[in-house]
Amino acid sequence: MLAFMLPLGVIGPTQILVIVILIIVLFGGKKIPELMRGMGRGVKEFKDAVNKDYTAENTNETTAPTAPQAPRNETTKDDAAK
Repeated sequence: MLAFMLPLGVIGPTQILVIVILIIVLFGGKKIPELMRGMGRGVKEFKDAVNKDYTAENTNETTAPTAPQAPRNETTKDDAAK
C-alpha cells in the first residue's frame, strides 16, 4: 500500500504525484539530476566518515600494541652514599 501515515492525515499516490510535479516545475528537469547527484555524494561522504571513525575506534582499541615500559632506575640510600 502506498500510503504513509502522518499526523495530519494519509498521503496517497495522488498527493505524491502532485508533489513530484511541483518539484519538477520548481527546479526544472535539468536541475533535478544535479540535486540528486549532490545528495548522493553527501550521503556517501557521511557514510564514509561514520565507517572511518568506527573503524579507527575499533582498531585503536583492539590491535594497538602497548609500548613496553622501560625499567626504572631507583637509587637506594646505599647507592647514594657511595
